[in-house]
Amino acid sequence: QVQLVESGGGLVQAGGSLRLSCAASGRTFSTSGMGWFRQVPGKEREFVAAINWSAGNTYYADSVKGRFSITGDNAKNTVYLQMGSLKPEDTAKYYCASYYIGSYWQSKGYNYWGQGTQVTVSS
Repeated sequence: QVQLVESGGGLVQAGGSLRLSCAASGRTFSTSGMGWFRQVPGKEREFVAAINWSAGNTYYADSVKGRFSITGDNAKNTVYLQMGSLKPEDTAKYYCASYYIGSYWQSKGYNYWGQGTQVTVSS
């Protein structure tokens, strides 16, 4: 089992920045990467960004490329999502997840999920 706890969400004005954190505990050695997804009520969970621990490769949704940055501290079992130039359409609940298999872009490739942290961007 891997437990994930997100933090850092909140209310920010458009154009502002936020940094989300996700701390992992438990069988963290079993995960080869981490990802961030977001979801608004009534819509499917959407891929945001992911990082592969061994190669350090990062992956981004087109909607956040150039504005968001995913980094990780493997020693601390923590992954971060630095969000900049925020837009109202970035408003969502953000979830971190432990990558398991398959495509980084699809939620079915992740086997453990946090409870999420709300990000609200006002116009």
